[in-house]
Amino acid sequence: MTHIPLPVILHLGQDDPRKCTSRKMAKFKLARLTEKPAGLPYGALMLDPFSDTALSKEDLPLFRKKGITAIDCSWARADEVFPMVRKTHRPVPRALPLLMAANPTKFGRVGELSTLEALAASYFILGFDEEGRSLLSLYNWGVRFLEVNREPLQAYSMCQTSSKIVEVQREFF
Repeated sequence: MTHIPLPVILHLGQDDPRKCTSRKMAKFKLARLTEKPAGLPYGALMLDPFSDTALSKEDLPLFRKKGITAIDCSWARADEVFPMVRKTHRPVPRALPLLMAANPTKFGRVGELSTLEALAASYFILGFDEEGRSLLSLYNWGVRFLEVNREPLQAYSMCQTSSKIVEVQREFF
């Protein structure tokens, strides 16, 4: 595997701990958890479903330098959590293009990915397929995520800019 920064996840403990993909990533040393925004690397990329800019290959220099962060919170509280973190920690927010969830809790829902699915998708978009597959291998439904999103993920990974990703997204959703 290529050396890439370990993702840092702000874990807010708002979901069922037995279904928590973040905890499992941390258990296998595929991510680092923090319970406070101050534990996030300053100025890193942050997966943010409310961002106006899509994650793309344009973000590779920042990804390599500062890494990527995610917030593990309840989807029901996301609209209050993300703005708070943006205001207090000054990350570089990036949205993922639309993909379909394959995890048992949100299966079939477009855009409502687990933290693991979101980070794996990020790796694929940025060109780190092996790392994305490694994350998805933690769950038996990980293969299903790749199956249902194979074409969009391939198309997104070919895009160099955020605007191109947004354009290509319209072909699928």
